[in-house]
Amino acid sequence: MNKALDNLKNDHSDFGKNILLDNLPSNPFELFNIWFEQAHEGEDIEVNASCLSTINNKTKQPSSRIIYLKEIESNSFVFYTNYNSQKGREIEDNPNACMLFFWPHQQRQIIINGNIEKINPEKSDEYFSSRPRSSQIGAWASKQSEFINSREDLLNSFNLIEKQFGNSEIPRPLHWGGYALSPYAFEFWQGRPSRFHDRINYISSDDKWIIKRKNP
Repeated sequence: MNKALDNLKNDHSDFGKNILLDNLPSNPFELFNIWFEQAHEGEDIEVNASCLSTINNKTKQPSSRIIYLKEIESNSFVFYTNYNSQKGREIEDNPNACMLFFWPHQQRQIIINGNIEKINPEKSDEYFSSRPRSSQIGAWASKQSEFINSREDLLNSFNLIEKQFGNSEIPRPLHWGGYALSPYAFEFWQGRPSRFHDRINYISSDDKWIIKRKNP
């Protein structure tokens, strides 16, 4: 096992230009968009995949899962899910959450802390109607995060919902829709040789972004 891990060691060969405090954009969304486009144009795949971490207020335990960023609107990060899922219930109790984007070929990651709230229902309706029909049926059939006896039970639920709607239009279930995370802090991490990484932080203060550098 240790030998296998040794093979994964990476000294983070220099990628691009150093991040200097005197040439950074004043708005973190501008830097996010630059890095996102560079990741999209590079070798990384599914660059909109993000690890979303939430907190269970009762157990104080964190939970994480991969979600997909669908858009950035009004300086917030939008994704869609089942409101009754584990993450949905945890967001309802504690809207503070963290999103992490990781692009290994770029040797970059971005940590985003913020507050989450539901988006406008009409916007959720619009996105739901654009999804494949099978995904629409799945949103009705699955009681996300609840235990189930077998996969067959899930397939039976899917078939039942499919039969119920027939060829008619499938409406968005009220338990499914969009969330928007509004950031109050960013950390942009750029890998560097000898673990001398860049860690640039944007912290919201009085409607302004304060830029600070952290030790690697």
